[in-house]
Amino acid sequence: MGKFVTLTSTAIPLPQDDVDTDIIYPARFLLITSRAGLARYAFHDWRFDESGTEKQGFALTSPTWRGSAILIAGRNFGCGSSREHAPWALRDLGIRCIIAPSFGEIFYNNCFKNGILPIVVSPQDHERAMAVAESAGEITIDLPGGVVRLPTGGDFAFAIDARRRDALVNGWDEIDLIATHHAADIDRFEAQQQQQQRWLWQPVPKKG
Repeated sequence: MGKFVTLTSTAIPLPQDDVDTDIIYPARFLLITSRAGLARYAFHDWRFDESGTEKQGFALTSPTWRGSAILIAGRNFGCGSSREHAPWALRDLGIRCIIAPSFGEIFYNNCFKNGILPIVVSPQDHERAMAVAESAGEITIDLPGGVVRLPTGGDFAFAIDARRRDALVNGWDEIDLIATHHAADIDRFEAQQQQQQRWLWQPVPKKG
């Protein structure tokens, strides 16, 4: 998934509340199953007009924030359906961290599975981060330290589950995480199964 240790980037201001997954990734594009190229469809109806031309006045179409890796969103970001295409598209767009007062629960969990760090912050910290984003300032995310650093001062801490933090820092997917934390349990189970159910471990004869 790519390691996430520290990240410094300008941050895209998206102050709207209740941005659901259908806004992030419209349902009519769900037939596309490859993750590559999904950035084209992220916030599609907010970014493009009917002719496919980028709309003006939206942060994601502005040269100021093009290529930014941090998104400062409004509360309840990612609510609505469970579609995993939403974090896929954001990751393909280059987003590695989203800061918001709250998230849709399923979207929040899907972010971790796709190498994106969602940070829940207080209204006061959110206001400060949004102000930096709107002024095109750079924000630094220190994941091991659990700190968001602002160029204006007023750095603030954030909490994250230790297993999820370790997975992002090391670039582990769910299989890597299981193998790391439960390798001994897996070995014990396999050894016991080989004794009790030997036929499961016998090689399958080749035909012909």
